This record gives sequence, C-alpha cells and structure tokens, in this order.
Amino acid sequence: MMATPLDSPLTFSNVGKDKWWRSGFFASQTGYVLLALVALFVVMNFASPYFLTEGNMQNVAKNFSFIAIATLGVTFVIITGGIDLSVGSVMCFSAMITSMVMTHISTPGMPGADWFVHLAPDGKTVIANMPGLILLVSVLAGLGVALVVGLVNGFCIAVLGLSPFVTTLGMLSIVRGLGYVVSNGRGSFPSGPEANYLYTLTSGVVFGMPAPFIYLVVLAVAMAVVLHHTGFGRHVFAVGGNEKAAALTGIPVVRVKIEIYVICALAAGLQGIIISGWLGSAPANMATSYELNVIAAAVIGGANLAGGAGGPLGAIVGCVLLEVIRNGLVLAQVNSYWQQTLVGVIIIAAVLVDRLRSRMA
Repeated sequence: MMATPLDSPLTFSNVGKDKWWRSGFFASQTGYVLLALVALFVVMNFASPYFLTEGNMQNVAKNFSFIAIATLGVTFVIITGGIDLSVGSVMCFSAMITSMVMTHISTPGMPGADWFVHLAPDGKTVIANMPGLILLVSVLAGLGVALVVGLVNGFCIAVLGLSPFVTTLGMLSIVRGLGYVVSNGRGSFPSGPEANYLYTLTSGVVFGMPAPFIYLVVLAVAMAVVLHHTGFGRHVFAVGGNEKAAALTGIPVVRVKIEIYVICALAAGLQGIIISGWLGSAPANMATSYELNVIAAAVIGGANLAGGAGGPLGAIVGCVLLEVIRNGLVLAQVNSYWQQTLVGVIIIAAVLVDRLRSRMA
C-alpha cells in the first residue's frame, strides 16, 4: 500500500516554545517588577512636578544605593536557598569599627598611633605619615570584622548544619550587642587628618552621579560576571537549585556556602562604611531593621527564597522601587508610615505574580 503525500507537511513549530509570559523580557519576575517601576515613575511624575527633576533623581540614586550594595550580597545568599538577617547589625558594627580605628590611630600618644601620624612643629596640627594609609587601615579593620561575622555564619550553617534563619537571627543580636559594648551605646564618628578623605569617597559626586551609585554599578557588573561567567557562579545556582544533587556532582557545597556568607557580610560591611561616611558618624542604632528592607528588595527583584533564582539587576530594581515609593510619598505629601504597608503589599504581589506565571506555564 503506497503512502499518500500530505498536502501540508507536518510542522512542530510550537514544540518547546514557552508562552509569551514566560519568555524574553517576561522570563523572570524582574521583568514584571521593571514594568511596575516604569509605571510608578509615570504616576509619580503626575503626582508631583518635582519628581523627575535632576536634583531629586540624584537623591533617589544616592538613597537606594545605601541599601543596594548590601542587597547584592543578600541576593547571593538567597540564590543558594539561605537567608541572612544579620546584615543590618554588620553594617553598623563595621561602620563603628572603621570610625573608632580611624580616631584611635589618628590621635598622637595612643598605642600604635606613631606609625600613622605625627605632630607638626606647632605642636597642635596632626599630620599623616603616609597619605591614605590611615583610611586604608580603618576601612580594612571595618571589613575585617565583617569577614569574621561571615565566616562564623558560614561555618555554623554549612559545617554545623544549623538553620540559616536561626543562625543569622542570633548573629543579628550578637553583633548589635557588640556594637553597643565597644561604643558604650554612644556610637562613634571618624576624626583625624584623613576623615575628609572618607567623607569625599562616600558622599562625593563622580561624573555628576553620587559616589555610592558608582560603587554600586561596578559591584553589580562584577556580580553579574561572577554569577554567569565563572565556575563559582554556576556552583552558586547549582547549590540553590538542588543542594544534594550539587554535592553528588562534586561541587564543594560547604565551601561555596561559606564563601557566599562571607561575600554577604563584606557587602554589608562596605555598605555600613559608606553610610557612616555620608552621615559623618556611626550611631549605635545605625541600620536598625535594614535587613528587612534589604531582603524585601532582593525578593521583590526576583530572588527566590527557595533558591536557584536571582541576580544583580533584580536586586537593583527592587531597591529602586522601594526608594521611588518612599520618595514619591514624601513629594506627594502622603504619610510616610504608609511606606511599610506598600512594601508588604508589593512583596506579596511580586510573589503572587511569579506563582501565577508558574501555574500558567
């Protein structure tokens, strides 16, 4: 029996193709949040004629940068299915240590200060022995305590098998308490011949943009390269996708988890130092509850608390969205206490949209 040729040959053009709401720009939650951000810009522009002015946009860029660097670090942790509630306390503690070390080594007569400063012939003016050294040592001291916190978190979670939530919640209290202990609850402020260097680097303007925003862009690009173009980045996603399967394929899960908690703590420490430079001090209650805003920004931007999803673009978009809400409410003369309510609504809405997309796939 001879086969009859078909007038219209069979095609399988629809096989393997995702629906439009799960492909291209809409393939991740970040795309939907970015659309919501654009819509919010339009609404806020009509609500206040001052919203899209150059000065206000610079304020927005500066203010969201004050949590965005820490959000990049937390996003690393969330991608692996973890959580870090200690970032706010680490921000404060690192800032305080940086300020206290700078003051200590800039004061003639203090132990070790002779290595860094000396008095001018007038007997009053303090001069740095080597320009930039005091600032470098102070910042490294602040980042050093953050590094220790990250190592402790990572060891407890990856080696001892403790819950990330419980471990970092405990570390939140420990680090915050240490901050009160070393400062007697009074906080600290940078002083000495190189304090102005710190202020310039943290609150200055580069090419018309706030310095913290420039640091954020550089770190976000570095994070994107690490996550998508290095073996370490692939390991991070693999651990978040299925930790047991990652271990069976030879991925050093313990080492990866320790490293991402160290990265998260260092990002928080750097963020705290930048904030203290902008404030001109490191109060003992600095960055209280910042961990909630940081985690909220990461989740809104598309980081999945179950692990396996997230990135720098989403983290930044989430931070911008939160800051635009805060800024817009102030300009529209709406009670600022509504901000927390709106943040909660947006978090739930973002997760709901992602869940609906998954069900419609």
